Amino acid sequence: MAADVAARLLAISRKKKYKRLRISGGEPTLDRSHLEKVLELIPEGYEFILETNGILIGHDPAYAEMLSRFKNLYVRVSLKGACEEEFSLLTGAVPEAFQYQFEALKHLVRCGVQTHPACMISFSSDESIMTLRKRLKAIHPAFAEFETEELVLYSNVKERLDRLRVRYRKAYTPDNIPPEQI
Repeated sequence: MAADVAARLLAISRKKKYKRLRISGGEPTLDRSHLEKVLELIPEGYEFILETNGILIGHDPAYAEMLSRFKNLYVRVSLKGACEEEFSLLTGAVPEAFQYQFEALKHLVRCGVQTHPACMISFSSDESIMTLRKRLKAIHPAFAEFETEELVLYSNVKERLDRLRVRYRKAYTPDNIPPEQI
């Protein structure tokens, strides 16, 4: 229930004296009405960070319009790879769906929603990162300096990548994650 989620987030934030709340993982945009209800229950004194792959927002411009109602909302669009091929490799989705992440950023900017991109770059070549910077800059100049995410080789992640014979350029072990990646 949305009320339970909001109450739990607010209880934790009050106990820890946080003013910033975040929902991430499990793609929180999947149930639009649930997310909208959670956002309605978060007082404006809190900053609410929504971390999403952006695909549903990119597919439906009305989603960004709904999100624009919440002035305390900040959306972090987490790109899965720097290009269509990496996106498909990382998600198993068709490469063409990568474009929805860019469309999400466009819709969010157009609707005045505070947003920024992040990208998993552990599988990306320098060339694909440079191309991504150009693509993002075309949406908004500040997006050329996107937040980077890098691979953490938890045992199950490493096993899966080895089984699929997926190569990565850079990764960290769980006991050696740099603070800026946490």
